Amino acid sequence: MSKSPVKAQARRTASLALAATAATAALTLALVTSASATAGAGAGAPQEGRAAAAAPSVSGSPEGAFSRITVFYGAYIDAVYDGDGTRAKQLRAAYLSAPLQRELAKWEETNHADGVLRAQNVPLEWKVAYVDSGMGRTNATVTLTWSGTDTTRLHVQADLKTRKILSITG
Repeated sequence: MSKSPVKAQARRTASLALAATAATAALTLALVTSASATAGAGAGAPQEGRAAAAAPSVSGSPEGAFSRITVFYGAYIDAVYDGDGTRAKQLRAAYLSAPLQRELAKWEETNHADGVLRAQNVPLEWKVAYVDSGMGRTNATVTLTWSGTDTTRLHVQADLKTRKILSITG
C-alpha cells in the first residue's frame, strides 16, 4: 500500500516548521549576543565593524640591558621636558658609564646641545627598538620624533654585565 498524500504533506509541514524554528532560534541568539555585547561596551568602545585597538603596554626587567636603555630614555626625556636638570644629571650618573659621561660632556661643549638627545630641544615622542646582542653588549636604536615625520635615530649600546650605557651615536 502506498503512502497517503496527507501523511506526506504532514511530514513536509513538520520539516518546514522545524527548520523555521531553528532559524528563529539562531536569529534570536545572534540578536541577544549582539545586544549584550553592545550594552557592556560603554563609552570609548569600538563601533560595530571596527577592530578594538590593543591597549598600550610596557614591560621590562631590571636585569636586562635593553630594558635599562628603554627606562633611561623615557625617564631622561621626561626630566628634560619638565626642566628638571638635577634629575637629568642623576639619571646620567645612574645609567651611563663614566667614559660615556666624559665623552658627552665634550660633545655638548662642542655642539652646544644635549648629547643624550643630540639636540637642543626635547622630542615629542621616543621609541627604543632592540637590534641585537653579542660580545657582552646589547644594541638598540632610539628613534626621537620632533614633529610629524622629523626624526633622529641614535645607536645606543649597553654592557650586558653592568647594564650601563656605553655609547650613543647618531
